[in-house]
Amino acid sequence: MLKEGHLGLARSACLVGGAVWGGYWIPLRGLDASGFSGVLAAGVIHVIPALMLLPLMLIRHKSLRQGGIGLQATGAAMGLAILLYSTAFLYTDVVRAILLYYLTPVWGTLFARLWLAEKITLDRVFGIALGIAGMLIIFNIDQGLPLPRNLGDWMALGSGIIWALAATLTRRYPDQPAVDVVSSWFVWASGLAILVMFFLQGTVSIPPPVAFSSVLPWLAPLSLLLVLPVYLAITWGLPQLNPGTSGLLFMTEISVGTLTAAWLTSEIIGPREIIGIILITLAGLAEVLLPIARRFFKHVQS
Repeated sequence: MLKEGHLGLARSACLVGGAVWGGYWIPLRGLDASGFSGVLAAGVIHVIPALMLLPLMLIRHKSLRQGGIGLQATGAAMGLAILLYSTAFLYTDVVRAILLYYLTPVWGTLFARLWLAEKITLDRVFGIALGIAGMLIIFNIDQGLPLPRNLGDWMALGSGIIWALAATLTRRYPDQPAVDVVSSWFVWASGLAILVMFFLQGTVSIPPPVAFSSVLPWLAPLSLLLVLPVYLAITWGLPQLNPGTSGLLFMTEISVGTLTAAWLTSEIIGPREIIGIILITLAGLAEVLLPIARRFFKHVQS
């Protein structure tokens, strides 16, 4: 059984990972403005960390081979999910992309039940209900159900389902070293981006060398100091948590994404968004706070 301290660290890793991902759209939009349009932006943001990890991958080539189909399936699912999610920001509103993606706790809970036979707890159901309520409030449910309405919306929805599958795979193959999972993740994300660019988009306009030199001074440090550590923390934490639970914890991204979008773009944040953020925050903490509340009331009654 996982020690409570490790469980707390795993939860913290997913909470922080979600919060950092809340600002993930910012470098993607920056790359798009520098001439790296469409899926090319998502590819570039993953190729650089993959190149940074190349020496380590060469050192660990035996471990990577031993990971077999489980490691490659996990890396492929993560790579496809992040590629779809990254590209969705370029075709729809930031908030819409984040919210459609974050039906993930529902898919993760279902995958864990059907594939891993893990119980669906009342605390998790309550957390999912809070999270969806928060999303619907931000989505302005009084104007109708937030159904996908463009390519970016569908990408975001699909990426959430695939990410829930990836989280379930990490739970199914829990002994994979985090560094190997991250390496596979970046390689698959980079490779899939290249395939999409050249086989689905037709002729791709590659920016001139000056465009690469203009983004590397900020993208390389970002990859080394933020992207790689956060991805490593996420891949370490995921196998230790139910996919539905990790999906709830990652919902911190919604709050950060909504706030940064309001700060840096023309998207507006008002009372509705604030209420939604509060509910989503409570959803992410539900499985921690509810047991504490029950113990407290039990102690008071005794």
